[in-house]
Amino acid sequence: MKAILALAALALAAQPVPDWATLRSRMVREQIAARGISNPRVLDAMRTVPRHLFVPETQRAHAYENRPLPIGLKQTISQPYIVAAMTDALDPKPGHRVLEVGTGSGYQAAVLSGLVQRVYSIEIVPQLAAGARSRLAALGYANIEVIQGDGYRGLPRAAPFDGIIVTAAPDTIPQPLIDQLAVGGRLVIPVGGAKQHLKVLHRTPDGIETRTLFGVRFVPMTGESQRD
Repeated sequence: MKAILALAALALAAQPVPDWATLRSRMVREQIAARGISNPRVLDAMRTVPRHLFVPETQRAHAYENRPLPIGLKQTISQPYIVAAMTDALDPKPGHRVLEVGTGSGYQAAVLSGLVQRVYSIEIVPQLAAGARSRLAALGYANIEVIQGDGYRGLPRAAPFDGIIVTAAPDTIPQPLIDQLAVGGRLVIPVGGAKQHLKVLHRTPDGIETRTLFGVRFVPMTGESQRD
């Protein structure tokens, strides 16, 4: 038995280590840029953040495929194109302060980290919040604050925000999130139940402008949203 285990260990050790950087470059080229995302800052962020470190080890071989992946506790990490499209729709700038509702594994927050000044990220599931906080700190993302709690009401203590991005779908857009947008700010959010659409709300000096991008499928927003 010891000999079999030793041979198995040698076989594992002999397996080539994936070239993650090459896989990320291919992901950006074939899955994101090819589908119309052209903002060089967004493309560079997607090319830089190590997505394989934000998924369970059992899913790492699929980290750069264009599909959502399970991260445990009935939650998922969105497919790369959706992350890029939502980031692009947010139109992040270096001086912006951004709120994310739904931290998950921390991947979207990490993508935003290099694009804005400060990221506040709220996660309702305690285990996910703790895991993301530890992961982001270990990877050196110093401008991200992870808060455990219900993001339905946003984060009044840090409002207003230049951008708000939501990674779970409520049936209707929470009014507190709209209220916490700065003038010029954008809210990117999936909305709906069985049929969802990604929407962008832009606060102008004259009010709120809303546009619909495309159909999506996100996990439902939980907590107070389900009592709305």
